Amino acid sequence: MSNTARGQYREVADRIRDSIDQGVYQRGELLPTEDQLADRLGVHRATVNKALKVLLAEGLVRVHRGKGTYVTEIPVIHRAAVGRQRRETREAGQARGAFDAELRALGLTPRSDVTPERTSAAAEVAEKLEIDEGADVLARRRTMFANDVPVQLAVSYIPWSIAEGTPLTEADPGPGGAYSRLEELGHAPAVFTETLRVRPPDAHEADKLKLSPDQRVIAVTRVARTSAGQAVEVNNIVLPAHQWELSYEWPAD
Repeated sequence: MSNTARGQYREVADRIRDSIDQGVYQRGELLPTEDQLADRLGVHRATVNKALKVLLAEGLVRVHRGKGTYVTEIPVIHRAAVGRQRRETREAGQARGAFDAELRALGLTPRSDVTPERTSAAAEVAEKLEIDEGADVLARRRTMFANDVPVQLAVSYIPWSIAEGTPLTEADPGPGGAYSRLEELGHAPAVFTETLRVRPPDAHEADKLKLSPDQRVIAVTRVARTSAGQAVEVNNIVLPAHQWELSYEWPAD
């Protein structure tokens, strides 16, 4: 396809992307200025500007006001939705849950800022937990980082009748995270259901995850149930779409 038909700025975006993929520009590195890139690529500065907007929407670069455009620090994170919740996986190396374990396995440094609080169940949460609207629940609100870069938001809701007086109410519930504590309390999650939707971030999400209006998030709602079918957790998760690759595996029969 010709540059005219495809748009010269997209060709320039391809060339900058290739340079990043080939390591010419490293993760976290400041890119040359738009003028410098225009000179190197033999195009107008306006073309480079449009190309960088494409890469910004993809999440491959980020803009630091007053400093310039940087290559995004964190590579795409692979999330194996099934295997990550096995106890031996989420407790590996004293990990505090699946997120902690999967990032460490990728050589990244995880961190979670956690705020646990007793609150009232909104209608949607109550319906999924099969409890009365307004009933007390534990909300575990988390902003989650990889190498100090925000990569996930999550809010878990657990019935207060299960969580009260247990390590679940603490910011650090211990190795394996909340699911290991639920198991020890006799409420082991045995079945997980995840519903996914891609959408624009709201203002809070964009601020916390440092996203531009052109970027998208993957909103995941997970319900954890015991083998007896009791819902013991609802988890609302928000992931920058450019930052994560989600995979699912299941038997054919």
